[in-house]
Amino acid sequence: MKTMFWEDNQLKLINQTKLPDEVSYFNCLTYQDVILAIKTMIVRGAPAIGVAAAFGIALADLAGENLELAAQEIKNARPTAINLFWAVDRVMASNSPLDEAKEMYREDIETNMAIGKYGLTVIDENDTILTHCNAGALACVDYGTALGVIRAAHEKGKNINVICDETRPLGQGARLSIWEMQEENIPVKLIVDSAAGYLMQQGQIDKVIIGADRIAKGGVANKIGSLMVALAAKRFNVPFYVAAPKSTFDTKISIYDVEIEERNSEEVLYYGQCRITSEKTKVINPAFDIVPSDLITGIITENGIIKPL
Repeated sequence: MKTMFWEDNQLKLINQTKLPDEVSYFNCLTYQDVILAIKTMIVRGAPAIGVAAAFGIALADLAGENLELAAQEIKNARPTAINLFWAVDRVMASNSPLDEAKEMYREDIETNMAIGKYGLTVIDENDTILTHCNAGALACVDYGTALGVIRAAHEKGKNINVICDETRPLGQGARLSIWEMQEENIPVKLIVDSAAGYLMQQGQIDKVIIGADRIAKGGVANKIGSLMVALAAKRFNVPFYVAAPKSTFDTKISIYDVEIEERNSEEVLYYGQCRITSEKTKVINPAFDIVPSDLITGIITENGIIKPL
């Protein structure tokens, strides 16, 4: 289930805004197309954004564009996910942006499969696993981080069940994670975001595994709602894991210094095409929140499971 591929000097992205009803592709002919795809969530998920950004630099290079300008504009597309900045800097330091982007594409798949290998060691037979947002193949090039752990356990024949919360306001859990699990016949159920604490209280969840957009000193920045899930998990003694590659780590800063993106109010005012509140309603719409380190059981990386920073 590859999120993107390079063909005929174009970057082709699964248009995630159309899923699960339609599997279609958005063709990026220029680096500006990549920026548009990142800003509008056609491509999303920290690892996927990073690799897409790398190919954006490659497109700029092929077109003879000013690479320094392209790099800065791509970095400005979304502020919270560190993979975006890491990927742009890595490609800019290379002799061949396209070759480097292709190498990052290949590495992402290998990295995610390694995360799955280490992560499956914390999954027990008959576990029910809650995941928040979408940290699956659609958030990467392929396989996934949090859902990669679930995939690895399923491939090993472990009897597991998955619960996805809907992940308002854009429903990445309901639209994307559910679809991924159904595509691979992994048993899955959907809940509203506010049901997670109740299910933990009732002993119906054994583990929580989420992805991350940035990991820094003191905690993890991830999709809004992650903090509430982590607090409930701590209260009811449910192990809470974060699955993410080392490219998501930003060890030079405190997690509380990370810029939290504020997104368009219409994401909250509407569900799909349907307005769900009055026209005069004012909105606060942070895209991410911060899970402090003391709420995290462990961080699953491609090099093993480590303690939170």
